[in-house]
Amino acid sequence: MRQLLGSLSLMALLQFVPNIVHAQEKPSTEKPSNPIAKVIAAKVMTNYPDGEFYPERLLSRAELASIMVKAFQLDKRQAVTKENLKVTDVAASNPAFKDIQIVLKTDIMKGYRGNLFFPNQRVTRAEALAIFAQAYGVFQFPDETVNEILALYPDAASIPSWAKKAIATVTSEEFVNTDTQGNLSPLQPMTRGDMADVLSKYLQRQQLQPETPAVPGGNNSPEASQ
Repeated sequence: MRQLLGSLSLMALLQFVPNIVHAQEKPSTEKPSNPIAKVIAAKVMTNYPDGEFYPERLLSRAELASIMVKAFQLDKRQAVTKENLKVTDVAASNPAFKDIQIVLKTDIMKGYRGNLFFPNQRVTRAEALAIFAQAYGVFQFPDETVNEILALYPDAASIPSWAKKAIATVTSEEFVNTDTQGNLSPLQPMTRGDMADVLSKYLQRQQLQPETPAVPGGNNSPEASQ
């Protein structure tokens, strides 16, 4: 009888072994975090009123200002207490008025001659990445290091000189997406989807390093005053 019970117990155990092995070998079905979902969850970018994100749409200066304020909590910086600046093409009724004032006061973005901001003007990838780097903190690499970093990209020669140090910063931090040939496409317009990708990488870094150490930053303008 004992022998029979022992045999039955062994048979019952063997029935579960394949399932255990299968469970251990089964690959994870967890999908990587979607950049758009990540930035929306973090409330640094939002959908349009119709509920769509429209990643292919181009980013405007006003939109970028609002994104930078949210992503880097620029409204908490001391410079925000300064008196409002005169911006002739951004009325106080503009939804982005406060954010535009903040990025101007903190020197994250610059205006143009005649106290203009051009809120609806589209930004290039070079401009957007340089402004992102300005908020993040531009690493003060020597020119030789900047050139070495950017030489990894086939279209590095098309990066404007004023943006090179800033773009070297964000590429060295692996925040930037490229095309299938590894091009940065600095002169192409920045899309909402591309900006979401950059921000999602930044947000992921913040989660991995909740106490981000201070980085060497500069007050060099990412944009040439015009």
